[in-house]
Amino acid sequence: MIQKKEIKTRADVQLLVETFYARIREHEVLGPIFNQIVTDWDSHLDLLTDFWESQLFLIRKYHGDPVKKHQEADDSVGNSITQEHFGLWLNLWFETLEELFEGERVWIAKNRAQKMSTMLYLKIFENRQKRA
Repeated sequence: MIQKKEIKTRADVQLLVETFYARIREHEVLGPIFNQIVTDWDSHLDLLTDFWESQLFLIRKYHGDPVKKHQEADDSVGNSITQEHFGLWLNLWFETLEELFEGERVWIAKNRAQKMSTMLYLKIFENRQKRA
């Protein structure tokens, strides 16, 4: 059994991100989508570590546009991303957090992911409507 600890450092965030996305890549539904879209996993994992480090420690390390990236990702898979995909993503995120970590930042990571997934799906849907 893995000894749980609090998320305190970038290395902790990196462990979370790398463990989580290793599972995503193997997931029967999500894996094909992510593996089609992400062409350089090393740089993508670094970017996501920056993103989650920014979210969990309130530092300005991530510089990007997740809304635009998710809209582009949806376009690249024929506008086939659904709420179910976000639900599967969230379930895996929660499982990974609970398996590896404990403490307040686990709650923060769950809360931010939940809010973000709702917002991103709505923005994907809005993008589809603009072009319809």
